[in-house]
Amino acid sequence: MRSGMAHFAEFVMNICLVGYGAIAEKHMEAFSAIDGVVPRVLVGRRMEPATEFAARWGFQTVTMQLDEALADDAVDAVVIASPNALHAEQAVASLQAHKHVLLEIPMALNLADAKQVVELAAKSDRQVMVAHTMRYFPALREIRRRVVEEDFTIQHIVGFFGLPRRENVTSAGKARSWTDDILWHFGAHMVDVVLWLTGNRNATAFSCQFGPKHPTQGVMDMSLSMTLPGGALFTLAQSFNLELLRWTLTVVGDQGTLEFDNGTLYDLKRKELVAYQSIVDLHEQNREFVDAVRNDRPPAITPADVLPAMEILDKAERISNFGFPISNL
Repeated sequence: MRSGMAHFAEFVMNICLVGYGAIAEKHMEAFSAIDGVVPRVLVGRRMEPATEFAARWGFQTVTMQLDEALADDAVDAVVIASPNALHAEQAVASLQAHKHVLLEIPMALNLADAKQVVELAAKSDRQVMVAHTMRYFPALREIRRRVVEEDFTIQHIVGFFGLPRRENVTSAGKARSWTDDILWHFGAHMVDVVLWLTGNRNATAFSCQFGPKHPTQGVMDMSLSMTLPGGALFTLAQSFNLELLRWTLTVVGDQGTLEFDNGTLYDLKRKELVAYQSIVDLHEQNREFVDAVRNDRPPAITPADVLPAMEILDKAERISNFGFPISNL
């Protein structure tokens, strides 16, 4: 990697991508628009789909072994887009191999593993960014701007996230080899963005309830509530039992009510305030990661930045109606 060169056109970053699912596709759409990013190694689980993905995006090599990819001295950065349960382990291995890391959310599925990633990233001279993509939604950035620049006072945030997961298939309708985690994956999205919007790092007065266990997929429904410093409330509901994707945040403030709805920002009368942008548009996020590597500076969202959200999820899980990690179900 020629990170010391003065011109962006001369910068080259060879990437290893771990995973070839829907979010990996979106990462490559974003990276393909950035000069200097070279697809070098794809790490997959099954050779046939991995080879097809690699050919489509121009990867030089395909392997089923992450260790083999990490041993390649030409690899500068690892983009981890694998199943949730592998994220922390693969991030640790990549940092130990002295690679930059772009880590898909969730950083980990428990607080201990999240702290390990944070500690190792802090000791490393490599750049590590966690893909908390909600912070890059233009609609949510407008809410954050109002809070910071216009003293928009938030009293209550009500969030809802839902997906059609009654059958364990991908967005393309293909059978998945792993099950998602409604608390540590999507809960991490929502809790982190609320802390970011309000400028907080902690919360109190938690309540967390999980719905009945699905025979094969574990927890499919949950509710979470908390009180933020200053007294504002956050109420969250999530479900894998919907027919279609639904992703909303209603932000109630002294100066009005703002509604984020699947990528668009409205006021309470449904007047459009910020135009729609796809919730899987990773271009700005990935440019930030590349620029951080190129300029040898910390990226906008480090593991330490999102640790407060992971700490809240840990508290929520421990005080829930189950009283133990939902991964143990």
